[in-house]
Amino acid sequence: MLCPFTNKAKGLGVHSEILNKYFTSCLYPIRSNVLSLKMLHQEFEPPEELRDTIKCFWYNKRESGEVPSDFEVQPDGYAEIIFHFGGCCSRMHQGGLQPLPSPFMMGLLNQPTIFYSKNRLEIIAIRCYPWTVFDLLGLPSGKGAVHIFEHPIVRLQSILDKLVHAGKIDEAIAEVKQYFMDAWSGVATSSMLFKAGVAMRKANGAMPVSQVAEAAHATVRTLERNFKQSSGYTVKDVSALIRFEQVRNQLWSYPYTNIAGLAHELGYTDQAHLSREFKRYSGTTPGAFARKAKKERPVVNGDFVAFIQS
Repeated sequence: MLCPFTNKAKGLGVHSEILNKYFTSCLYPIRSNVLSLKMLHQEFEPPEELRDTIKCFWYNKRESGEVPSDFEVQPDGYAEIIFHFGGCCSRMHQGGLQPLPSPFMMGLLNQPTIFYSKNRLEIIAIRCYPWTVFDLLGLPSGKGAVHIFEHPIVRLQSILDKLVHAGKIDEAIAEVKQYFMDAWSGVATSSMLFKAGVAMRKANGAMPVSQVAEAAHATVRTLERNFKQSSGYTVKDVSALIRFEQVRNQLWSYPYTNIAGLAHELGYTDQAHLSREFKRYSGTTPGAFARKAKKERPVVNGDFVAFIQS
């Protein structure tokens, strides 16, 4: 999502977006005892058959040392199915640490969430559109930051663990792709939701629901009913997250951006409207976020990205 770079590792030549939802966290470090971390990130395009359902597959490796580190995950407009390996992965939940199984689903967030890990943490994930992820897994839709579920996909964990431990990331990704190709063949995809999603993304979340329905060749009532049934959220809910994501990405990549101009560009009523929405999802103001971006921009070095704390 933010700070794109081309990853030449292993000859992939894949355009990678460092700050996917799960590891946007790395840029908002909270513990002052973690002086730096190294992170390798790679993204892989889905097969053509899956592109209406899955945005991409990705692999991430972070080294944070023996001392536990925490990191903040910011909201965005995607859902992620997360397999993790190596160090323990936990989140702060109801006043205590909740260890997370592998896999788990990261749903749409309405505020930042704190995660914890130490030593080496490797992740293979599937970034899905929120209106497709539950149907893809054959699960009932629902709201919530983290979804822990029972599903046959858990059988992939032992296979992926061996491949990741051996450094065979391409083979691990191939296993995941094949699993979802097989799963996709039994899923009835909705052209209406696909058209609605394309319109929402193209408009950066700024399109009114009536126009999204028109683009999907549906009535507003029909679209809203189907959209909520598939994602657990309304069109307006997801559009607001997509628009917030655009603001966040712009301010991180270009922290000197004029906020009033950005508000106009993305269809907010005015700068105050943008600021309210931004604080609602991020917990901070766009100005404070931009100042943090100026201070903590990542340093790219070879295949790794080092996130340096001051």
